[in-house]
Amino acid sequence: MSCKRKSENLPEKAEILIVGGGIIGLTIARELVRKGVEDIVILEKESEPGRHASGRNSGVLHAGIYYAPDSFKAGVCLKGNFLMRRYCREKGIKLLETGKTIVARNENEVLVLEELQRRAIANNAWVEMIDEKTLSEIEPNAKTAGKALFSHYTAMLDPRQVINALKNDILKSGNVSLITGTTFKALRGDRKAVTTKGAIEFNILVNAAGAYCDKIAHMFGIGRNYRILPFKGVYWQLKPGAPYTVNGNIYPVPDIRNPFLGVHFTRHVNDEILLGPTAIPAFGRENYGILCGIDAEAPGILWTDIEMMIKNPKFRQVALTEPGKYMKPFFYKDAARLVKKLSPHDLVPSDKVGIRAQLLDINTHELVMDFLVKSDGNAIHILNPISPAFTSSMAIAETIVESFFNI
Repeated sequence: MSCKRKSENLPEKAEILIVGGGIIGLTIARELVRKGVEDIVILEKESEPGRHASGRNSGVLHAGIYYAPDSFKAGVCLKGNFLMRRYCREKGIKLLETGKTIVARNENEVLVLEELQRRAIANNAWVEMIDEKTLSEIEPNAKTAGKALFSHYTAMLDPRQVINALKNDILKSGNVSLITGTTFKALRGDRKAVTTKGAIEFNILVNAAGAYCDKIAHMFGIGRNYRILPFKGVYWQLKPGAPYTVNGNIYPVPDIRNPFLGVHFTRHVNDEILLGPTAIPAFGRENYGILCGIDAEAPGILWTDIEMMIKNPKFRQVALTEPGKYMKPFFYKDAARLVKKLSPHDLVPSDKVGIRAQLLDINTHELVMDFLVKSDGNAIHILNPISPAFTSSMAIAETIVESFFNI
């Protein structure tokens, strides 16, 4: 094993070049190191890994409930959950393993709850259909229309702690260089990446660029019918000392035609109770504020949103209802449907906000529901790395290394 490498100088070449230092890029690098690969370079455009979706998510480890049994998500979610929990125990990273309740807001949603139970069982998730009495024992303030679904394997962690542990692991191996503050700009020929710090040759490139995965794939001539359509996830916080609490997670029954799970309650590992996120159509891949992060792409994103409003009724429903949740009364009304007691005065602003980099098929005007991996020659592109990507990341890494690397 070579000495620990510094992380700022761009080498002239690399056996494997990973674009993106989020959870997918880091776990793929870790898996490659575990398989004996010695020359890996990660390009990260920010000053440190995990500054976007990987470090901004709610910290929930999902348990394979929502996904069609034959999907990529179903195949890696629960496995990733177990791998991540084992990693956290090895590293001394705090886990909150109190599970999750999914509640029905009306009798019609009970039918969807039963469909979620069927999917969960098919995906080997440990779930129980419970009555209101049992629900009150698990989450005293939660309410439901007769039945609720309890997920035993759902857990919570601090995503930043995981990101930092992974970064330290791969750098200590001596086989990985992390080049921060470096943006992939163009492809020159078949095997040279042009970056803001110069050019680097590679034998294999892994596109784990998150919100920019489509742009890089297009440079390789891959997935030109796919575009990232960003959605903004805004959170509120339950005021400390409120006369009601949350033990783990309280989720609504989602509209399973769309990939969003709805505003929910989550107890963080630091005991902060978050409410969110929303799924508000955003105007930039980093549009975290009202205007912050809006750039030259905004007109194109707006035009796509308008097209989707016209052609996709499922998107239209989201676009008409979610923006109102910028305002506290609308957000409160949505959250209050999940619990017996909640006062508007007990909701306080949170600085937590994220962007969901949702993949769109522009040919069908449909949001892509599953993870998507495309490969052509010496490049592998991880597209649509949305929830539960953090949960699934270690299993995704294993699958990609096994499927695309001759190791």
